[in-house]
Amino acid sequence: MADFEMTALAAKPKRRAAARRKTAPKPLGRIPGPPILNEAALAAGLEALRALDPVVVEAMLAVAGETPLRRREPGFEGLCWIIVGQQVSTAAARSIFGRLQAGLTPLSPETVLAASDEAIRACGLSAPKIRAVRALAQACADGLDLAGLAALEADAAHARLCMVKGVGPWTADIFLLFCLGHADAWPAGDLALQEAMRMALGLKMRPDAKRATKLAERWRPWRGVAARLLWAYYGALKGRSGMALADKKEEV
Repeated sequence: MADFEMTALAAKPKRRAAARRKTAPKPLGRIPGPPILNEAALAAGLEALRALDPVVVEAMLAVAGETPLRRREPGFEGLCWIIVGQQVSTAAARSIFGRLQAGLTPLSPETVLAASDEAIRACGLSAPKIRAVRALAQACADGLDLAGLAALEADAAHARLCMVKGVGPWTADIFLLFCLGHADAWPAGDLALQEAMRMALGLKMRPDAKRATKLAERWRPWRGVAARLLWAYYGALKGRSGMALADKKEEV
């Protein structure tokens, strides 16, 4: 047998092994727990989180005290509110959103798509935010089921939202957490959350988004509950020491 034939035969098992590695299915993420829509669901989520990581969770609960629910309006209006609130104060966001609701009644994908840029701009939205709410309205008109995202695995729901032009990681995760009550949504890029992790886990440095995501694997499928607890923990420590750290928001 020719040398080149021997080489080709010897290479076949390696190629088959490589093909198997490439086509092997990735492990599926855990199905999220029931949505955190009320105080009872939050209490149950905290108990489940305590069972996963009793030492760290007990220590945070002792400092944080009550963990706020912080629910927002679900659906299209809720996501529009988050987009409007990017990079502006809460008072300014309320004023702009109120004008948007009054100018486009009811605030829906249909009314946004039918309105002119001038009408939306008159409500106080910047050009990037006008493009974002229009892209969101078009995505919903094309079949994006915002409510259905609560039943998806967190990373899949996050990725689906980020497909909408102008919806970035922070916006997607805040919507999943506070509008849909997704039990496992994880806003890894939030600076206050990262600082809370540094203190709660005794880290030398504040973790970046990649490391924060890796460290939070211990809390799946209740990372959304862990995020709420971490914010409450950070808020309690901030009140004691006077420290401040801005949350990460994105201008779309």
